[in-house]
Amino acid sequence: MLALVVGVLAIAAGIGAGVPARGSLARGAGYLAVGLGLLLVVVAMVELARSLRRWWRLLLVPVLVGVLGAVDVLGVGVLAGAGPRPGARRGDPADVGLVAEDVSVPTGDGERLAGWYVPTRTGAAVVLLHGSGSSRRAVLEHAAVLAGRGYGVLAVDARGHGASTGQAMRWGWYGDTDVPAAVSFLTSRSEVDPGRVAVVGLSMGGEEAIGAAARDSRIRAVVAEGVTGRQAADLDWLSDVYGWRGRVQEGIQAAQTAVAAALTPAASPVPLREAVRRAAPRPVLLVAGGNEPDEQHAAAWLHDAAPGSVRVWVVPGAGHTAGLATDPTGWEENVVGFLDAATAA
Repeated sequence: MLALVVGVLAIAAGIGAGVPARGSLARGAGYLAVGLGLLLVVVAMVELARSLRRWWRLLLVPVLVGVLGAVDVLGVGVLAGAGPRPGARRGDPADVGLVAEDVSVPTGDGERLAGWYVPTRTGAAVVLLHGSGSSRRAVLEHAAVLAGRGYGVLAVDARGHGASTGQAMRWGWYGDTDVPAAVSFLTSRSEVDPGRVAVVGLSMGGEEAIGAAARDSRIRAVVAEGVTGRQAADLDWLSDVYGWRGRVQEGIQAAQTAVAAALTPAASPVPLREAVRRAAPRPVLLVAGGNEPDEQHAAAWLHDAAPGSVRVWVVPGAGHTAGLATDPTGWEENVVGFLDAATAA
């Protein structure tokens, strides 16, 4: 049993903290931990089989299921709460025809967010947020569309991502601190009308945007694409949609959330459903992929919490955060049109 427990912990640590690391030494240590963990689990299962009589060996099946479940819960929790800094993609604003200023945004707790800023031509501006494990380079195409319509664009690396300082929290729990810091950067610019600032986020960035809007009344509007949830409290819709399978998944998510919360100093954020209620009547546009049923279920669940302020656009044929790539004309019409109306002078 000791070998089984140590093996599970080694596999989870390797998957969550070692294998995703950028450095070859750390990554190698991660693979080694996974390998040794698997060896310990195999040895433990063999010894358990030897110690049991023939029919009692059927108990090894639930034990193995428990091992797999523990690895999943611990591995995901470690990656979310204490995982290594994600690698950054290549690219810069010039690749999409933008001239941007390199900026550094201070947060309220002493970290600094690396960013690019494209000045506004209309007085309106947006904070642009990427997804988990990515960087501002992933949203360059979105920045080009927004800047092309006259918006000032501040694209920042999330904490612990890209060139920003701090420990990454891959579910975006630092968004409540970092997004308002980015808003403060924009409102400090003389060319930006402080009453015309919005936030556009993809996946984790969309969840950060919704959460920040609940706390920061300066955020005039939110566009959140590819949102599902960033903690167990955001996924109560699973049992309504999937029945007993959804209830099982909710239980797994609760365990993963508990592990992540124990490993990160970030405070657990307000649930997204409560966040859209608090943000009302300020408008929120949820963009869901037509090929992503869970995004559509999550969007409908959030819409029901604040139907007067939340709108949903499902992009036919789109995958996760692929609305712009799938339907560039529709994305510009729906997203930029929404922002034009929401941030009108």
